[in-house]
Amino acid sequence: MRDRVQPFAEKRETPRAEPVAAVDLEERIARFTAGFGSRGGYRIPTRDERQTVAEGVALLLEGHQNEARTRLAEVDFTVQTFTDGAGGRRFAEVSDAVTRTDGTNRGWGRVYVDLEAPPRWSVQVPHPIADVDTERLGARVLRSSPGGVMVLAGAHRTAGKGDAADVAHRTDSVFHEIVKELMRRGLPGVQLHGFADESFPRYDAVVSTGSGRRAVGDGRRLAKAFRSAGLEVCRAWEHECRLSGTDNVQGRAAARENLPFLHVELSGSTRAVEAGLDESARAVSKVVDGWSRP
Repeated sequence: MRDRVQPFAEKRETPRAEPVAAVDLEERIARFTAGFGSRGGYRIPTRDERQTVAEGVALLLEGHQNEARTRLAEVDFTVQTFTDGAGGRRFAEVSDAVTRTDGTNRGWGRVYVDLEAPPRWSVQVPHPIADVDTERLGARVLRSSPGGVMVLAGAHRTAGKGDAADVAHRTDSVFHEIVKELMRRGLPGVQLHGFADESFPRYDAVVSTGSGRRAVGDGRRLAKAFRSAGLEVCRAWEHECRLSGTDNVQGRAAARENLPFLHVELSGSTRAVEAGLDESARAVSKVVDGWSRP
């Protein structure tokens, strides 16, 4: 396995001035995803475009905000910083500056980086809106523990031609390129999905390690936390479970790198109520808390 890149530079540039007003991280993300349509609004990026965004994110992770802004501007991405009013933590937001009203938005997504701790783990949301409220769940997980990086897809999974926008099953996306960069730095990750109750009526949640086995211990801890919250859990390392994500391309990349990766599916009824989202976020935070420690 290749040597891991140091995830956080000791010498950091002085960031630009913070905005005066705090914002709500979850609501900011929800407003962004609310405009996603099931058709249109996605373009497959070129290899150079994918790599440029990932290189810009890498500079940001190393603390070089100004250099990151310069690199990302080459593909019309921006970096903004803000304080999350709910938790008081400072975040950087990497976002696509290209917006249109004719349905031709690129749909390449966003990245949120905790600026107050070294990056140590990621939460990934590949199907916002399509998997209802997984974007809100991701925000709650991100603010739960220090050192998090959230990778958020920028379009509905059916927005592109064929499966082009289904970033959990495509390697030619900005989403995948960023996750690869995080893996290159040794960051474990949890990926959030949702399913309709009738798809797997016996269970409220499916916890899987994808195509690898490195995160079985983490999976057991997560399944225990879900059970403590009253959820019925299918544990894919012990039983044959539907929706276990063995063909998930980020999970396969994690397996090749021998990194912990959890693929989590939650039922529609669990995600439909605030209490379900809160309990689910608390359960996932029990795992990422462990990842956040040096």
